[in-house]
Amino acid sequence: MRVTVVQMSPGADKAANIAQARTLIESALSAQPADLVALPEIWTCLGGNRDTKFAAAETLPQPGEPGGPAYEFLRGIATSHKTHVHGGSMGELAGDRLFNTSVVFNPDGTEIARYRKIHLFDTIAPDGQGYHESATYGAGSEIVTCTVAGLKLGLAICYDVRFPELFLALRQQHVDLIMLPAAFTLATGKDHWEVLLRARAIETQTWFAAPACTGTHIDADGAPRHTYGHSMIVDPWGHVVARASDGPGWASSVIDRSYMARIRANMPVLAHRR
Repeated sequence: MRVTVVQMSPGADKAANIAQARTLIESALSAQPADLVALPEIWTCLGGNRDTKFAAAETLPQPGEPGGPAYEFLRGIATSHKTHVHGGSMGELAGDRLFNTSVVFNPDGTEIARYRKIHLFDTIAPDGQGYHESATYGAGSEIVTCTVAGLKLGLAICYDVRFPELFLALRQQHVDLIMLPAAFTLATGKDHWEVLLRARAIETQTWFAAPACTGTHIDADGAPRHTYGHSMIVDPWGHVVARASDGPGWASSVIDRSYMARIRANMPVLAHRR
């Protein structure tokens, strides 16, 4: 199975973000068709204030029913290209809160998975900028998997990568590929992004696909915020097999299940756990 991760530089303009996503996906799939294409975290609206985030968020429909502009855009990509689409994540309206939510579509445009980010990013980065995701978003509580082209996918989002117990739980559900869309900050990403992805891949002996945001956006206080980018695909031995360059773009790789099976057979760490 071939997976393509799309790297975007989104801002607070939802329509412009959808147009950017469309251009990048069309270019990526024209250059190399894929069985699964994936977008970054919160690509529909990155930055802006609380009102901006709520205005850009969507009420996610019951599967099979029509949704908002971003939801229908993702569904349309799946059907027009006959591919699976992992929609990164978007703001999901839920009363006076949002959820940071991933949706996955099959080539018929049917939603096959929905995951709400469990771990919320409330921290002060090394550059002194504060992030308080829980001020706007609620936390998910469900571990989510789905099947794509014969492979079992586990779903996670960005800050989740710092909590290995989630990935152990996914490994115990026998996933083959973990999807981790992100908007990692530049300050943390330059030191931790690749290290964490490779560590989680090595621990779980699982493929990782991590589409990420890159570039600069303006947050609620008017300050510029910088995301790290460096979208990548990591194999179960911890090797980075595909990586996006600086700026918007994409990276693509074939996911080899037999290679993963050999690693797990030769080093059965799950069976060795005490």
